[in-house]
Amino acid sequence: MDPSDPRAEERVPLMQRLFDNVWLLLVAGIVVMFVVYTGWGMWEILTLPAGTLP
Repeated sequence: MDPSDPRAEERVPLMQRLFDNVWLLLVAGIVVMFVVYTGWGMWEILTLPAGTLP
């Protein structure tokens, strides 16, 4: 194969293939939001001071 041949198949970088996949980005966004907000909520619940009853 001649490198100057415009028909030579060029390898697409991994990150470009990942960012070109719309469904993967959608799932990654949902998973990240779920993990962050769930972790934040659990942290808030676990660090709440004990309430005093009247």
